[in-house]
Amino acid sequence: MHLLAGCELTVESTEDCAVVAMLRPRSGEAQWLISETYAFEPHVRPTEYVDVFGNLCQRFVVPRGRMRIRAELEVETERDIAVAPWVAPAPAALLPDHTLQYLLPSRYCPSDRAFEQAQAIVDAADPRNGQVGAIVEWIRAHIEYRYGVSDATTDALGTLAAGAGVCRDYAHVGITLCRSLRIPARMVVGYLYGLEPMDLHAWFEAYLDGRWYTFDPTQSAPRGGRIVVAYGRDAADVAFLTPHGWLQTLEMQVWVGERTADARRMD
Repeated sequence: MHLLAGCELTVESTEDCAVVAMLRPRSGEAQWLISETYAFEPHVRPTEYVDVFGNLCQRFVVPRGRMRIRAELEVETERDIAVAPWVAPAPAALLPDHTLQYLLPSRYCPSDRAFEQAQAIVDAADPRNGQVGAIVEWIRAHIEYRYGVSDATTDALGTLAAGAGVCRDYAHVGITLCRSLRIPARMVVGYLYGLEPMDLHAWFEAYLDGRWYTFDPTQSAPRGGRIVVAYGRDAADVAFLTPHGWLQTLEMQVWVGERTADARRMD
């Protein structure tokens, strides 16, 4: 499907503030970046590098005062996603090297402290669901989607204790429980077509049967229409803006729409 997506932020700083942003998605097997435009008011000229997870990162300085940042994307992506929650995970000794970092505990995913709960979840589930499928169904049944419960310091154990959170919290719980069972899992952030209310979104992927599969406990069924912007171990690796100083987000708007075949023919 052909999606038009983007976001606009207004930020404010009391002094010049160095920032690392993740504004640009990459083309890959599941998506093709057709076009992209960016606007900075006041104008700055970012420099770019690729981080250890392969994400495109932009560095610039937000000058003292307010800045408007706008990103617009045109992306071809999958309407449907591959589903295989029942597939058994591979033994750790047979995993590819690039997946091993996603077995380790991280800032928001203390998987070394969640094995007993993860094992209890899969032991109580229908074996046909598979371990990751059982984890996703358990999260949907036991974690309430609710704003105001978590903040930037809340990790997966905090969300489990509270029994509520938002999309990033759901992803952290899923990642933590998967890693506890020695299943590589990573955080994903980006855009989701049809999300209500519309916002930047977070989900997770698990490595099964030689590839990464998408899992999103916030949705009642598997959904495509996703634009991936960044991958990482948890939210600390995939922030849309990481300020090195004081920076406040005053406003943010996000949009995702489908571009029809008729509209494309008119260009």
